[in-house]
This record gives sequence, structure tokens and C-alpha cells, in this order.
Amino acid sequence: MHPYTQKLMKTAKLALSLPVLWSLSATADIVSPSLGALEAAASQGDPEAQTALAVRYEHAEGVPRNYSRAIELYCKAAKQGGANAQFKLGWMYANGRGVSRDDGLALALFDLAAKQGHSFAQQMMGNMGEAIQPKTPACLKPESVPIQNLALDSPAKKEIAKLVYQLAPAYSVDLALALAIIAVESGFRVNAVSPRQAQGLMQLIPSTAQRFRVKNAFDAADNIKGGLAYLQWLLAYFQGNIFYVAAAYNAGEGAVDQYHGVPPYPETQSYVGKVTRMYPKTQHPYQEHITGPSPLVTKLEVALVAPGILPPATLVRPGTSQ
Repeated sequence: MHPYTQKLMKTAKLALSLPVLWSLSATADIVSPSLGALEAAASQGDPEAQTALAVRYEHAEGVPRNYSRAIELYCKAAKQGGANAQFKLGWMYANGRGVSRDDGLALALFDLAAKQGHSFAQQMMGNMGEAIQPKTPACLKPESVPIQNLALDSPAKKEIAKLVYQLAPAYSVDLALALAIIAVESGFRVNAVSPRQAQGLMQLIPSTAQRFRVKNAFDAADNIKGGLAYLQWLLAYFQGNIFYVAAAYNAGEGAVDQYHGVPPYPETQSYVGKVTRMYPKTQHPYQEHITGPSPLVTKLEVALVAPGILPPATLVRPGTSQ
């Protein structure tokens, strides 16, 4: 049998098996929890609830079929790193299910899920044509906020911002946050070197550059990729808390853990103030699969911070003491 024919048959076999498996999955979703409980949990941002609810809307299980609602929910869960949501959204794009067929979007979504060990996504990756170019779905791109107190007032800065815009979505990091870090760290100077040997646009010290596989810290793209990878990791570790992420980028995650918040170093407190004045959000979406959480935070912790005031170094989990 011709290799291409074998590939088509393999794809067809997988395509036939998936609806059966999804039907079983959708049936299981009906049993528990209730629709009301799913809606409530999904509205609070629970990616598993969002995925389960999307399945119902996609397959008309207990609710009228609503592809738009299913895609919206899959997108929200996929953005948080939900592999099953990434795969199912990819399947909808691959088959034009409620949307125009787009193999590029499907490939990007299958790739995200496959990297997390999703077996069906891995099989689909093997069946996608090599000529297909992946495209990041718009709903997975970080929601940017206006960058305050930062002027892209030179062609060099604009070129760097353009590069960050191209690279940031792959790491699920807001463009505005990345640019704020670059502005404070290096002032957009590609060849910047600190007294502690931090190098390049995002001021990576040699150990951090090695940790995130940066080969040339003075190459703009390579440096930005390393910095974005570190921000992605910090966002997951501190569950999106911008104060802790900024402090850790400056002083290291160990210092933030040690001091139960922003360390009492004047340099770090000044640094966090500069970053948060440019990037006013206090929370950022994060991907749980990147790493486990810091001992400092839990999924249920809610930091109530007065505008413009840093969370104190004494901040600890509710119900605990230092």
C-alpha cells in the first residue's frame, strides 16, 4: 500500500474513533456535576469546568448546541494551559466545526496539547502535513493593557517592540508586561551589561540564560525568548501575582519565598514600583502545567492590594503565621 494511502487511512481511523470517545466523555459530563455548578465554576475561571461546559455546548448535551459558546469556553481553558481544551478546540478548527476550517490554527493547538502529553493530540500531530504553518489563535494571545509611562520613541525601540509582539504569544506573556520589564531592565539596550553580569535586553544572568537555553544573550530574539520563558515560569510559580513576579525577576524567586512577599531590598522595591507603574495589572493569566506553585501562594489565595501600595513582605497565607 502506498505510504500516503496508509496515512489517509490512519487519519480516517482516528477521526472515526474520536467522536465515539467524545460521546462517552460528554455522557460522563452529564452525570456530574450539575449544569449550574459547571456554569458557576466556569465563570470563576476553572479551566476543567470551562472544558466540561464547552463539551456540552458543542455536543448539545443538556443544553442547546452553541458552537460559539463552546469555542469561547475552550479558548478560556486553553489559554490557562488546559491540554484537553487545546485539543478539542484544535479539532473544531481542523474540521470546520462551527468555524471556518483552519489547519494552521489546528496544528498550533494540537502542538500545545501534545507537548503536555495529550495522546490524541500527539497522534494528530503525526497526521498533519509538514507544509502546514502553525498560527496562534487570537483568543490565546495575551490581553495587552496600555503601557503607561513608556514611550516607544525611537526606531530601535519600535523594532524591539515588534519582535516582542511576535514572540510573546508563544509564551502566553502579555506584550505590555514584557516591554515594561525590558524598559526597566535595560532601557531597550541590546548590549546592556550590569555589574552582576546580567546581559542583554532582558538582563539575563548567565545561570538564567543557561536555564532557559539562551545561546547568545546579546542576540535580541534569543534574549527575549529566554526572558519570556523565565516570565512564563515565574507567572506559573506565583500564580499570576505581578508583584511577586516582578520582585522575583529582580531578586530571584528564592528571595520572594524567603521573605513571604516582595523582599525588603531598596533596589527590588524600587524595581517593582517602576514595573507596576508601567504595567498596572496586579494579576496575569498563567499556565499551571509549567511548574508547581510557590509555597507562598495557593490557587484560592486572593491578594487585596491598595492601588500603588506593594504587598508587604509579611504577607502570608490566610490562617497561617510566620
